[in-house]
Amino acid sequence: MQAIRQLTRALSDLASPEHCLFTQTDLRAVLPALTDAALKTLLSRAVTEGHLARVCRGIYLYPRVDHHRGLLLFHAAARLRADGFNYISLETALSDAGVISQIPINRITLMSSGRSNIIGCGSWGAIEFVHTGKRPDEIAGQLRYDARCHLWRATVAQALRDMRDTRRNMDLVDWSVVNEPV
Repeated sequence: MQAIRQLTRALSDLASPEHCLFTQTDLRAVLPALTDAALKTLLSRAVTEGHLARVCRGIYLYPRVDHHRGLLLFHAAARLRADGFNYISLETALSDAGVISQIPINRITLMSSGRSNIIGCGSWGAIEFVHTGKRPDEIAGQLRYDARCHLWRATVAQALRDMRDTRRNMDLVDWSVVNEPV
């Protein structure tokens, strides 16, 4: 069977609304006989033919599944840095809590044990990872797991501390809305 057919059949069987993002490593398991170069060529062909959509480097969306478009960046961030400590914070957490008036469109901000970086995700937007030296046990009480996003989320108090620690602009914060002491 042709590799492209094998890939599309496997994607059809594996994909669901909750699992529609795949890494190159995930797809390597479907076609273990291919060399790395052949796999990259196959993935490029699959994108060109519309079987996959490239979200960002190493992350692919199976577009034939009805996915949660508004959560795609969060799910991609969770997949990109699955081996590190990451949590939704800064402007994203504060906007979601109604503490800042502006809603970031097509951009999410996360604190990460990895290096700071902005990952462009084409028409979906961008993911901004901001490095933190904090360990999970230091702020565990300030985090809640957000199952919809597949990521930890900072409380308002922690997000405000992260804003101060990273010297982000605090002008948009509506202090009359902030209920938690910082």
